[in-house]
Amino acid sequence: MQSGPPRSIPARSVAPDPYGELLRDTRGLRREQQNARDAWFYKLELDQKEEYLFELEILLKGLACFANPRNHPGPPRRTAIVAQDYKEPLILVRDGIGKIVGLSRNLLAEHDKAFVFQRYLETLLPDDGARTKLVKAAITQDTPEESLFVMRHAMTYLLEVVNGTSRLARVPFRLFFALMSVAHREVSQSAFFNPLSALEFRPEFDRITNPRVLELMRQVPGEQGRRLVALTFLSLFRMLRYLSLIEQVARERRGTGIVYLVLSVLRSDARALTGHLRQRAGAHLADSYERELFKVPAAQMAERYDSLLMEGHRLIGIKGTLGGIAANLRLEMRRAFEHDFPSPITAPTPEQLRAAATHVAANLRPAIQNAILVLGKSLGARLDEHGLFDDLASKRALSERLRRDVWMFSQIVRAFGVKATAAESGEERWTGASSIQFVREFLSYFNAMGYPLLRSADYPRIDPFLSALSALSESDLLDPQRLDHALHEAENFYVFLTELFERIGHRDELKDITFDRRAAAGALKLYLGD
Repeated sequence: MQSGPPRSIPARSVAPDPYGELLRDTRGLRREQQNARDAWFYKLELDQKEEYLFELEILLKGLACFANPRNHPGPPRRTAIVAQDYKEPLILVRDGIGKIVGLSRNLLAEHDKAFVFQRYLETLLPDDGARTKLVKAAITQDTPEESLFVMRHAMTYLLEVVNGTSRLARVPFRLFFALMSVAHREVSQSAFFNPLSALEFRPEFDRITNPRVLELMRQVPGEQGRRLVALTFLSLFRMLRYLSLIEQVARERRGTGIVYLVLSVLRSDARALTGHLRQRAGAHLADSYERELFKVPAAQMAERYDSLLMEGHRLIGIKGTLGGIAANLRLEMRRAFEHDFPSPITAPTPEQLRAAATHVAANLRPAIQNAILVLGKSLGARLDEHGLFDDLASKRALSERLRRDVWMFSQIVRAFGVKATAAESGEERWTGASSIQFVREFLSYFNAMGYPLLRSADYPRIDPFLSALSALSESDLLDPQRLDHALHEAENFYVFLTELFERIGHRDELKDITFDRRAAAGALKLYLGD
């Protein structure tokens, strides 16, 4: 063993930490800005400072996201955007900006008195030149306090404008969007409080504390693969925090607008994550595998062939899991936003809002938690056995959700078997360009519901089943042999789902909880309708 002090390791030889890089670099702050913000937050003597800062930044991001009607909940509207009245959405924005001002005051603490004094001076100074100098001196952002002071200044005046505009009889979209663009510009120009980047994270409130999750992220082959998995974990945990904030605000009746702004951020982040996973997951994982493969000397290739092949199959499984998570999350968000939450134009009452927030959180939370567990399972660990979502309430919600999903997908599999049998006998032809279009539709349902479900349930014949379906979908013509093989696998699959449904119902956390088939059938109808 070498004695003496350890040698210094060159910077380039240190293994990259994608998780740490995501927490540090996605906000785009320079190193000195990061250090200044960390020091400011550490010295801030304020109870619940983490919660205040999180809510402030989410609401700032919500101003930008809520400006896009695609992030508004409610069923799709056929009326053109320019013909709609945005007075009610603007009133919601007013609530959100008012909360931003209040949170800024809390975080500024004693420094907020300087803001009040400056506003007083601005009203007293008769000379335009002196007033200009006073305003100019107050827009520097060399420190987090100054940056927050500037934000408080801008939002206070914007609140006055929005408050006056919301008294109009009608607010057209162009006026609504113009006001939101002003807010967007103010947030984007903040030196220390600009959370507008897609899929951005902060160490103050995004740090993952579960050691097994951190270990799993480090075990993914290749830097790009580790970064992709870390990004997915961080995004899913962030969405869970959005849901907790939505529930808390609705429960405390602190302002309808706050709920809608946070919802718009949830929708925007979910869309960004699912798009990234669908478009980039395969390329990132392939790039990681290629880099690791090229590091193997040619003389060792034969010796390491089996391990490299196993690693390649593992990455294929991870890619399938990430694709399934993306498809399922997209489906869940569409259902929650288009069916479960009222449109901001309808001006819901606080009671309606609280009920909708509770309902959406009850549906989305187990779906997102299950996505985290499924990702952990694909990486080789049962995270629920390592202190994650292992409390009784979470177990019950996850088990109820799993039982419902198993039942729903068993109905889809049974319908697939019926159509496959009819197609095989020539009794039925599916309408559309292809005579086996129902196969492609079933594959889309499988990716969104079945794949994550079966990865968590350890279906032993998942690979033969997927192979049979893929072979069947490769052609627009019916191949009797392939169709018979797919039908056989579907029958086995249905038997497994039926038995799994019964086993889940006997879990301890589901004792005395009757399965609601009517509610499950209604949920299935919504899923199939999408």
